[in-house]
Amino acid sequence: MTSQQTGVRSRNPDEHQQHAQGFSMEDGTSTVHDVLASHTSGESETIVRNGEECHSDMPADWRKNKPSIALLLFLYVLQGIPLGLAGSIPLILQQANVGYKDQALFSLVFWPFTLKLIWAPVVDGIYNKRMGRRKSWLVPVQYGIGILMIWLSFYVTSMIGDGAGSPPKLLALTTSFFILNLLAATQDIAVDGWALTMLDRCNVGYASTCNSVGQTAGYFLGNVVFLALESADFCNKYLRYEPTKTGIVTLDTFLLFWGFVFLVTTSLVWAFKPEKPERHALQRQVSHGNDSENEWTTEELPQTEGESLGIGQTYWQLLEIFRLRNIQIYVLCSLFSKIGTAAADSLTGLKLVEYGVPKEKLALLGVPVVPLQVILPLIISRYTAGPRPLSIWMMAYIPRLLCGLIFAAVVSWTRSLGPQSGPVEFPSYYYFVIVLVYALHQVTVYTMFVAIMAWHSRISDPRVGGTYMTLLNTVSNLSANWPSMLAMWFVDVLTKRECRSNDVTQSLLDAACPTANSEECELAGGRCVVTSDGYYYEIVIGIGIGLVWFYYMGKRLRSLELLNLQSWRIPGRQQQ
Repeated sequence: MTSQQTGVRSRNPDEHQQHAQGFSMEDGTSTVHDVLASHTSGESETIVRNGEECHSDMPADWRKNKPSIALLLFLYVLQGIPLGLAGSIPLILQQANVGYKDQALFSLVFWPFTLKLIWAPVVDGIYNKRMGRRKSWLVPVQYGIGILMIWLSFYVTSMIGDGAGSPPKLLALTTSFFILNLLAATQDIAVDGWALTMLDRCNVGYASTCNSVGQTAGYFLGNVVFLALESADFCNKYLRYEPTKTGIVTLDTFLLFWGFVFLVTTSLVWAFKPEKPERHALQRQVSHGNDSENEWTTEELPQTEGESLGIGQTYWQLLEIFRLRNIQIYVLCSLFSKIGTAAADSLTGLKLVEYGVPKEKLALLGVPVVPLQVILPLIISRYTAGPRPLSIWMMAYIPRLLCGLIFAAVVSWTRSLGPQSGPVEFPSYYYFVIVLVYALHQVTVYTMFVAIMAWHSRISDPRVGGTYMTLLNTVSNLSANWPSMLAMWFVDVLTKRECRSNDVTQSLLDAACPTANSEECELAGGRCVVTSDGYYYEIVIGIGIGLVWFYYMGKRLRSLELLNLQSWRIPGRQQQ
């Protein structure tokens, strides 16, 4: 079960919504323009950023930037809404018995957050000076999100299908949400960059907090809250005195509401939130004498990563990194590392919905695991801070593979408890087991996530650290996305179904069953029954491929981990 299927968006590079996942080229191009001031006594250091001073011994004070922090938090919440909605659509489609090939097609909507490295330098380098570097992209992009949401509110119901013989228009649905996430990913780049100039240097650490909390809250609203309020069963049981056939909200009204929220709030930000002018020069100010007799001289520092780089220079940096032999080996190893876990991660939640688990309950099951997701990185980071973080990643690899067998057992158990399709009342202990299994899976996921992030931080060339880190994280995201899409695509191919009559005889009918909801079988007076589920084949095949990968590629990774850090530096920069 991925976090998308349980409704809680974890901050890790394994999600194909990962955005998932929040890394921006801003870290490696031009958003950090600091002026470093060093006192000769060595007692303190002053950092002057955009004309504002902060001392190294001065604690962060969020109250100085209270309005800016609140704005950043809200912008990241807005960013999480389209992601959460996109994460809820597969569950809605699955409950409507849409085939897994169609689910594979829709999974493309999560790729923009993985591939935003491609256009991030353009967002960073092209802007209107009068409007501001970040608002030049933020304002039109958020207007675009709002307008697209409002437009979708009129057509999304027909795109998904009305359940009365009208099939889903998957290509139109996928294209619409792909564009929506493309705009959200672009907004992420702009907001990440603006965060570093919007806050005082002492408080810039709050930017990542706003990112994590805001995106998670937005995803929660667009996924868990929406699925709960859209469910008639949930609303009738917990929120209404008199039951009705629909939930409190629908997908079209939810889109319409947030579309207007985007339009109104974007207008307010454009009108009332100015950008601070950015200083592109990096200087070192050195004092001569004591505090009462400060005489400052200014020395220009050589160009560093913090200076503004042109678009061409940034793309050239990426090419330089790719030319490294060690990077090529690492990329090759990484791109095939998630084949073994693809079926378990991408299909398990959908299978649970197929076998009767209500989509809103599945989404809510992720909520109890949130404290664990907060605590785990803090614990695991103690062990990944050393010189061998990749070894920790390798230690968690086999347990994560074996989680696939546990998931397969849970899916089989679910199928035995309920009908082939449609919601069913499962006992309370069933949901307790699901939460327990999901928590176990998250331990392995977060161990690998924290370890691989520590590894990327360790090997990145500090002279181009942001570009280097973003490139490595993009590769990590790709290693999860493409196997998951293939796993969804082939599961129907490997699944065998028979069309059986609905009467007590359950006799075999002469009708095809390419999917669980075959029109040909229904017209013949029967229903499709799974006789051999391709999900189990993919779990076993995936684990086998994962073990082979671990045996051969694991050796390569261990040898890479033993290399000197200079082996990862771009030629010509080692001595800088």
